[in-house]
Amino acid sequence: MSRYTSFQHLLQVYDNISARYAFKAEYLSQYRLWKKKLRVKLADITGLNQMTFSELKPEVLETEKMDDYKRIKMIIQTEPAVLMPFYILLPDDLQEGEERAAVIAPHGHDSGGKYAVAGRSDIPGVNRVIEKYNYDYGIQLVKKGYIVFCPDARGFGERREIIKQGDEGEDILSSSCHELNNLAIALGQSLTGMFVWDLMRLLDYAETCQYVDSTRIAVCGFSGGGLQALWLAVMDQRVKAAIVAGYFHGFKDTIFQSNMCSCNFVPQLWRYCDMGDLGAMIAPRPLMIKSGSKDKLNGNSGLANVYSQLEIVRSAYKLMNAEGNLYHHVFNGGHIWNGDRVDEFLKSAFS
Repeated sequence: MSRYTSFQHLLQVYDNISARYAFKAEYLSQYRLWKKKLRVKLADITGLNQMTFSELKPEVLETEKMDDYKRIKMIIQTEPAVLMPFYILLPDDLQEGEERAAVIAPHGHDSGGKYAVAGRSDIPGVNRVIEKYNYDYGIQLVKKGYIVFCPDARGFGERREIIKQGDEGEDILSSSCHELNNLAIALGQSLTGMFVWDLMRLLDYAETCQYVDSTRIAVCGFSGGGLQALWLAVMDQRVKAAIVAGYFHGFKDTIFQSNMCSCNFVPQLWRYCDMGDLGAMIAPRPLMIKSGSKDKLNGNSGLANVYSQLEIVRSAYKLMNAEGNLYHHVFNGGHIWNGDRVDEFLKSAFS
């Protein structure tokens, strides 16, 4: 039977229209203007400029003493009637009146939302993915002395929509990205925009915490959490450092040609920029990109796809005379979280 597909045509369309706002600045004045224009465009196409501000109304739901840290479950309102639960992980040696560096640690897919990052190994399905992906980087960070915020993104964990709310077995790892992004796009928004808005509101809350040093807040995420970390650092200057793991590659070679989750798709994004351009917008702030040498999400061309985007980022950091603030850590492995050099990077970023 014959098959008449449109894929090759759409690849040609991509080549014809992509990256209209690609980074090409040769002078600082050009870079600043480019960044300003692209950020305005990104706020428009993601729907960030359509989000509705609301009072946070923070509420403590429970507090638990763990082995060497405290786990506090909270909830805030990010838009009217839109609630986001999250954990705060506090080191045991935090002293009264002390302010510490903090890390916002968004999760990716197959995580149970915040549960994997916050190390909820008591939940069987979550324990499996913690072991598979080394997913509990929130625990790894709090044990290094950082205050860690582990939120549920929209469509995950306790924020799944009705058709994806089962908690038995593997169901707890599911997400409702597809349903939410379809609705969002029809409204001129995007799930990526919702992710970023909610993290910006979490930043608002973090700045009110007496134990958080608001001048030292980083974001760290793996896989879909890397997506969130990248976009938050691009859109919010309060992020002082960013760690993007398992999510840095050219759009065409990876997202276009793979069956990736719909939350990766922002209306018209590819018309304006590639992932390297997003990374270039973070300069000169410290940025660590972590890549597994065998990660299939690097794309069809593997690490070459990552390096092609990294060169765009490096050009921006070189222009800002901040090449020392860009770190690329390649480790021997697949699509997993690798915590090597993270503490070293954060200490340098916050020094």
